[in-house]
Amino acid sequence: MIFYRQLYAIIAKELAVEWRTKETLSAMLVFALLVLVIFNFAFDLQGVDIRVLGPGVLWVAFSFSGIIGLGRSFAMERDKGSLDGMLLAPVDRGAIFLGKAFANFLFILVMEVITLPLFVILYNVPLEWFPLVGFILMGTLGFSAVGTLLSAIAASTRMREVMLPVLLFPVLVPLLVASVKITQGSLQGLPFSDFQGWFNLLLAYDVIFLVVAYLVFEFVVEE
Repeated sequence: MIFYRQLYAIIAKELAVEWRTKETLSAMLVFALLVLVIFNFAFDLQGVDIRVLGPGVLWVAFSFSGIIGLGRSFAMERDKGSLDGMLLAPVDRGAIFLGKAFANFLFILVMEVITLPLFVILYNVPLEWFPLVGFILMGTLGFSAVGTLLSAIAASTRMREVMLPVLLFPVLVPLLVASVKITQGSLQGLPFSDFQGWFNLLLAYDVIFLVVAYLVFEFVVEE
């Protein structure tokens, strides 16, 4: 019960800070909208099939906008020294990681909830909402878990704005490729068996990296 109270306190703190400032969500939404608009004009000029290239655009918007939120996850606390205070308190390191990861998951999810309808409107794409939303949630879960861990590493460096993408994107390659392939299959109305292999890869990625990130987070923040 103590663990869950600590987890709740960290999540509540993250949400309260974002509710007061709204800096992270606003920056993520503006960037995602900018990506969609730019690619929309480019695709209109080329006359491409949006069901083929649209998933890539969608995940570019999700991933790059998500990095903005992840980059701020530990940066402000490192600068103000509040992370040191949190580490000195009798708080389970796993609770800190899960609280941060869940808060990042929620922030990215809010951005996606707004971005996805805009994608449908701008690109005039019919969607099978029920399966697609589940696939996006799976991709976001792995993205948030890995991003939270690497954000803690990058926050302790001088060039953290540069280091986070450098560290994160090579690790995210399997997740992004699988997410794009699954989203593409969903947009094209393909049967699930056609992209089940990618789904299995995404599921394995989420499970493995969530467990690994949870286990090594304590060593990362102590350094």
